[in-house]
Amino acid sequence: MPAPRIAILGVILESNRQAAVATQADFESHYFLEGQSIVDEARSRNSVIAQEVRAFVRMMDSTGPWEPIPLVLTGCHPSGPVDADAFREFMSNIVERLTRAGPVDAVYIANHGAMIATDSHDPDGDLFAAIRNTVGPDVPIIVTLDLHANISDEMATNADAIVGYRTNPHVDMIERGEEAAKIIRLTLSKNADPQLYMVRLPLTPSSVSLLTADKPYGTLIDFAQRRKSEYAGVILNVSIFGGFVFSDTPYNGVAICVTARNDHAAAKELAEELAALGWEDRALFQRSLLPIEDAIDLIRTKKRNPLIFSDAGDNPGGGGSGRTTEFLMTLINSEPEGVYYGSFYDPPLAKAAHKAGQGNKFEAEFNTDPGEPADKHFKTEAEVVALHSGDVIGRLGLLAGRQLHLGPSAALKIGGIIVIVISDRSQTADPMFFEMFGLDIADAHTVIVKSRGHFRSGFRPWFPPEQVKEVDTDGLTSPVLERRQWHYLPRPVYPLDKDVEWSL
Repeated sequence: MPAPRIAILGVILESNRQAAVATQADFESHYFLEGQSIVDEARSRNSVIAQEVRAFVRMMDSTGPWEPIPLVLTGCHPSGPVDADAFREFMSNIVERLTRAGPVDAVYIANHGAMIATDSHDPDGDLFAAIRNTVGPDVPIIVTLDLHANISDEMATNADAIVGYRTNPHVDMIERGEEAAKIIRLTLSKNADPQLYMVRLPLTPSSVSLLTADKPYGTLIDFAQRRKSEYAGVILNVSIFGGFVFSDTPYNGVAICVTARNDHAAAKELAEELAALGWEDRALFQRSLLPIEDAIDLIRTKKRNPLIFSDAGDNPGGGGSGRTTEFLMTLINSEPEGVYYGSFYDPPLAKAAHKAGQGNKFEAEFNTDPGEPADKHFKTEAEVVALHSGDVIGRLGLLAGRQLHLGPSAALKIGGIIVIVISDRSQTADPMFFEMFGLDIADAHTVIVKSRGHFRSGFRPWFPPEQVKEVDTDGLTSPVLERRQWHYLPRPVYPLDKDVEWSL
């Protein structure tokens, strides 16, 4: 029997509708791979590409002969809508390569699942449909997605199985890539005929309420996995997608995707049971945030345990600019001690620090380039504590083992604060953002990060959940949904509309 030919592809982007458009250059500056380079990168020791792709390739390698058919794999930092021309170019390239490769036995797609385009609410679904039209109805298409994916009908219709992350912060990408490979092996050996059923709720929580260590989201996911085991092998996968409300699409909403081994009715039964339970607990999908003034009071309190604060409104991992200054300016004016602040995205400032040189003082000018309204410009005297190229390997949590190219970076001392400045817009989810400068997290009385939730796993050795504070700050990822103008959400939707009614 010939080795199965498995196509591999992915266009990975989480879109915040109010953020800047993601261009082809933005993808290429992060990673853009074609053909054999995808497999080579997946098999390398450290890589910038998505961990689930690396895990998929390695699991296929370890479970028997196969012929990879790598097409296109590209990823971009969370941004706004993808440029329509760029996306059409990606999709055309993928379809052309797939057609030229000839018949394949299965397709693996690694996307994020919350992408929008300047001309489409659903480029993920558009891509899935294009792949289905190319390979035909009988070739299995297995997909892995981030748990913040927005699942459209087009996506569910054109995939045979959709495997979502189960953890937030995301630390299970390897397991999900391996799971996708196992489903393909089972399907090709005729031990499974995947049957997918999806239910979407009129429920659009903010990302801070989607932590999987807490109720209600974590308890729903845990319950789903227990129920899956009770089906005694009938269910292949249960994935519960919290969605990404900032994409602002007609198909936003918590979505339950259940894939049965063969029994479509069983998939439907379990999906509807879980949807009903999630809807019953909808009021729990809300969290309170700490006002900046209260955060400053805590930061200035000397006799307390060390704390880490999330600048929740400006998360580059959700499309935030990484440049809002409200929290930082208020902090500087309060003259605190023992604070690590990271990371501020400002290439001109990082360049100026490198020009000033380590050990020297200079006038640090924040946000000389125009940005979002919350990206205020200000100047202050700073000392250059340390400089770095920004090329590091992530150490913990989401970024563990991943190659990071942060560009010219600097650690600046402003009074009792050390501010990390980077040249690549990335959320501070790993201690390496500080450690690359020789800083020890344990030396800080206070750490402040521009990250929504992934810092929780990266900084957990120093800050367990009870030492974490989420601050109500301005920016493109503010969890206070009522402050934002929504254009495409499927209204009425909870929690924006309190009197929503829903039933199966």
